[in-house]
Amino acid sequence: MFVTACGTRRRYLYSRMGNQRIVPCLWFDDQAEAAASFYEAHFPEGRGLAVASFPRSGPNPANKPPGSVRTVDFSIAGQRFTALSGGPMFRPNPSISFHVRLPDADAVDALHAVLIERGVEAMPLDAYPWSPRHAWAQDRFGVWWQVVPEAVAAWLRSDDEAASDRVFHALMPMRRADVATLERAYRGDGAG
Repeated sequence: MFVTACGTRRRYLYSRMGNQRIVPCLWFDDQAEAAASFYEAHFPEGRGLAVASFPRSGPNPANKPPGSVRTVDFSIAGQRFTALSGGPMFRPNPSISFHVRLPDADAVDALHAVLIERGVEAMPLDAYPWSPRHAWAQDRFGVWWQVVPEAVAAWLRSDDEAASDRVFHALMPMRRADVATLERAYRGDGAG
């Protein structure tokens, strides 16, 4: 549930939003509230933080109806965002995408399915040389996302080069990440 941001209440809400000093702002024509609700519902730890509206009197730069939703502050997977209903002049593009690391292949599959529903699949959910389970998709609001299993990404980035290599070679023939097999390869337990 969103809390309307106004006056002293807004200052209180913003002070409770944590120490994140860089907050991505997602620009939409007039879908800020719908997009934020969608992300909250489908990403881990989704929650609404605050809503601000355009003034009820006088014009506004986006030519939106007076009192309509201007911004929505929300959080998903511990990351704060602002969604802005700023008008049709700017649209998201694939040069910026959000990399989402999820706990396992099932979570990746579930989020991917939601993102491509009425969206665009730039890279189908599949195994690629850099990840055993990776997808790149544009959601129904135009925002680009890349999703991967967290454990596998961490093992591939490991400072232990031998362990990282074992994981890489174990995952290359996999169509779907078998996290237990990859963990054994990372630990060096058997033939991953």
